[in-house]
Amino acid sequence: MAYDVAAVRAHFPALEEGAAHFDGPGGSQTPDVVADAVAGTLRSAIANRGVMTAAERRADEIVTEARQAMADLLAGTPGGMVFGRSMTQLTYDMARALAKEWQPGDEVVVTTLDHDANIRPWVQAAQARGVTVRRADFDPRSGELDVAAVADLLTERTRVVAVTAASNLLGTRPDIPAIAERAHAAGALLYIDGVHLTPHSLIDVGLLGADFYACSPYKFLGPHLGVLAADPALLETIHPDKLLPSSDAVPERFELGTLPYELLSGTTAAVDFLAGLVPGEGSRRERLARSMAALEGHERAMLERLETGLAEIAGVTTYGAEGRSRTPTTLFTLDDVAPADTYRLLAERGVNAPASTFYALECSRRLGLGDTGAVRAGIAPYTDESDVDRLLKGVRELAG
Repeated sequence: MAYDVAAVRAHFPALEEGAAHFDGPGGSQTPDVVADAVAGTLRSAIANRGVMTAAERRADEIVTEARQAMADLLAGTPGGMVFGRSMTQLTYDMARALAKEWQPGDEVVVTTLDHDANIRPWVQAAQARGVTVRRADFDPRSGELDVAAVADLLTERTRVVAVTAASNLLGTRPDIPAIAERAHAAGALLYIDGVHLTPHSLIDVGLLGADFYACSPYKFLGPHLGVLAADPALLETIHPDKLLPSSDAVPERFELGTLPYELLSGTTAAVDFLAGLVPGEGSRRERLARSMAALEGHERAMLERLETGLAEIAGVTTYGAEGRSRTPTTLFTLDDVAPADTYRLLAERGVNAPASTFYALECSRRLGLGDTGAVRAGIAPYTDESDVDRLLKGVRELAG
């Protein structure tokens, strides 16, 4: 069945304000069913998880349902879904926990393609333990991170390889299964930042070879939250700092304090919404596969329309567009117009396309964009042709 973007857009009250949203890579707009799920939970009787009262059982069911929803989305195991405030917080926590076992002379590998949330936690944990940090570099022309760039850094002392599944700045997608094979052959764990890929592609953490896969529901139509997926057996071997009376069970031992039940309800609703982008029968995973395939086709068409239009405008420079595999994300600058001014002038035209490094600071510097960055336009499930045309019209006007 064809992707019906008009039907999808009807579920997003925020679009009634009239802006064309290309700011999805920083956080998508929220469908009505997600907002309703959050509000419904807040209106309900809720207590700490338990079995004695209806309020306790409701809280427990919400957590159980959210773990199952994320397991269906990522082809993981419910007992391996860890919830936290953000991907950044979860990565810091995991880096500190893993670093307890590191010794001086051990090594970790990060990449210059990554968001800083998958660089700095590992760098700082390594510094605290006297561990060497090695950086795999990407090709600034194509935006590609070669498998060899990572593999050549691996040794028998490598403990963790941290790499993005898709650049949040450029959209380019490294060959994660190939990197996983090399990392595991060296005896290292693979930590994947899946924040930017999860909204755009059907994820299977097992096929990727990820030991840890971190993502953020608010990037795929859900509430502000972070999720870390791992094999429960692996999590059993890791012992984070925690409060004495808090549970030592997995995954609870990694979840500090009471979980935000309303946000977990919203996460389940977001996964269900993604599964229903294209109507049809089947398990939630089967419906997700069908819907995400249709979404990829729609987003690819919108990206082609956008990049074809940008290529026709004199003075526009795009970055990473030569990448072989990409999310629907475009990074560009305009001659004689600063990125911040482009951002502001487009916003005045009702087009939300922010300019920044978007925390991919090392990537921006490697591209020659320094600490300023560029304008990023991201396609989302609700992006339609009129949105793209409005962005192109605005850029043409600014280019003179």
